[in-house]
Amino acid sequence: MSQDELLALPTTVSVETAARAIGLGRTRAYQLARQGQFPCKVIRIGASYRVVTADLLRLLGLEPN
Repeated sequence: MSQDELLALPTTVSVETAARAIGLGRTRAYQLARQGQFPCKVIRIGASYRVVTADLLRLLGLEPN
């Protein structure tokens, strides 16, 4: 993903989107999210997981707008 694409993301993104941004595979990303070891904040809503975009951007060395 480009820097512009990353900075345009909404407040939270899917685990798949976050995984793509940091170069993780889908299966490994969900595994880490379930174990509470994903490298940025993950929120569980029912059966789905959402990644906080501000944490993702900080992990990538970008400042959220």
